[in-house]
Amino acid sequence: MATIDALYIFDENNSLVLSHVWTSRPPSAQVLLPLYLAHSTPRPSLIYESSTNPSTLVHSIVQDGLILLCPTSQDIDPLIVLEFLHRIVDVFEDFLGSPLLPSKISSSYDVVAQLLGEMCDCGAIATTEPNALRDLVEAPSWMNKLLGNVGLTTPAPSLSHSRSMTSLSNTSSANAPTIPWRKSNVRHTSNELYADIVETLHIITAPSGQPLSAFAHGSIVFTSKVSGVPDLFLSLGSQAGGPNALATTLNLPVFHPCVRLTRWKDRPGDLSFVPPDGRFLLMGYEVDLLGPDYAERALGATKGKKTAKSPLHVPATVAVRKGLGSTGADFEVRLALNPTFASRAGNKSDAFKPPTGFSAAKTAGTSVHPVVEDVWVKVPIPTGVRSLGDLKPSRGEARWAPGEDKLEWRVSGKDVGVLVANSHGITADVVATLRCSVSGATEDDAQADDEVQEVNRQKWDYDEGDAYQSSKDMPEKPTDDDEETRNKKKARANESLMPSSASVSFQVKGWLASGIKVDKLVIDTQRSLGLGAGVKPYKGVKYVTVSQDGVETRC
Repeated sequence: MATIDALYIFDENNSLVLSHVWTSRPPSAQVLLPLYLAHSTPRPSLIYESSTNPSTLVHSIVQDGLILLCPTSQDIDPLIVLEFLHRIVDVFEDFLGSPLLPSKISSSYDVVAQLLGEMCDCGAIATTEPNALRDLVEAPSWMNKLLGNVGLTTPAPSLSHSRSMTSLSNTSSANAPTIPWRKSNVRHTSNELYADIVETLHIITAPSGQPLSAFAHGSIVFTSKVSGVPDLFLSLGSQAGGPNALATTLNLPVFHPCVRLTRWKDRPGDLSFVPPDGRFLLMGYEVDLLGPDYAERALGATKGKKTAKSPLHVPATVAVRKGLGSTGADFEVRLALNPTFASRAGNKSDAFKPPTGFSAAKTAGTSVHPVVEDVWVKVPIPTGVRSLGDLKPSRGEARWAPGEDKLEWRVSGKDVGVLVANSHGITADVVATLRCSVSGATEDDAQADDEVQEVNRQKWDYDEGDAYQSSKDMPEKPTDDDEETRNKKKARANESLMPSSASVSFQVKGWLASGIKVDKLVIDTQRSLGLGAGVKPYKGVKYVTVSQDGVETRC
């Protein structure tokens, strides 16, 4: 069986924070770090080093500025080791707090050493669930630190010689929970269940306005604060309807170990599980917003000389018109807000209905009244641009400073509300515009600079007897044809100064791009243990869609 040799943690200054060896005799941290840093960024997560003795596979991740290196001398699945490193980070953040700082690891080495000993036994991965580890390793608290500072005895476990390894192993096995991901004897004064579905958009649109790709990556974050051992059932649905709608919508689902996969295979959308205590990631998925047959439909529409209708309904899109003006030095950014989406706040039939057991929300930012928050538009600016002039946004604020690589335009939620309110129910998109002009080092500027330098190098002598130049010798004023030729030349030079894309960021509370919803969330009282008679937990559900530069338009 392949094993993990050691774990090395370095801070942002490449100083060693932690060195823990499980088995074998791996290369030291001082040997591996230079070999890792020798690779250019972004550095690979898996590096094979044949110069060491023995040859070593170095697995690495970077978290909060910390570098975690994990060497293995045997052939092992890299995904297992990388996942183990991520589990180490999650456990450390759960015990020591987030963000993970070098000072926290150094000051709590006694806890860290116990955690690493329980998570990996002689190189073999063992317990990695935070809730199970809390029954084996006591987390530091402010009371323990206070008692330790004044020299009093604390209840924290100790690895002194008075307790033999046999007694420690017996205690660990006795306290081990029946369910690995859930603590034993969980008690809460207020029983609560929350389901948060968050989707992140990744959309790329062609200059013609047709989408090239559109995906929503979603995650279901569940929070369970229920006493005993509850057995929950969560049912997912889709606005598209139909028994197989969800099975065709969700792609690449991943689940927490607590989910019963057999139930999901029989009926996609049904999640039966015993949750860990607290907040955890229940499920992740991907949704193709264009549909699996979009390419065929778009190709068929092209052959029929018809424009394929876009199936996307997003709150905001952006487009760029460039090469405007007589010299082609202006461009315009158009932010389009979808009034059909905005009208969902007043149309309850289009909004998500509250799941079974949930109360209907009456405030903004819910499934009944979704709200679009601040909208940010970012336009990458080429490096040849010296300045941007005449920034004129119709709404919001725009900023750009010399040397920056992007133009930022912010439209606040208040401005978005005013734009939608002034649309008066029209079906066309509500548009806000931003226009500006660019200037850079063109050929004419370079030629003018050369002429100025040549003039500065010459010496001029004037005699009083010399006659001034007559008006006949003056150059003729350029004609309209010459002016048009010069403008065309400047327009060609300004083409390289025009932006090639633009992206828009926003956040919507109460709406999901995929149309997925929670139908119901119930507790199976027959299979649950220790709930108590008549316990009815409070249930809450939230939908959030986020676009972090995710809706991008090429131009």
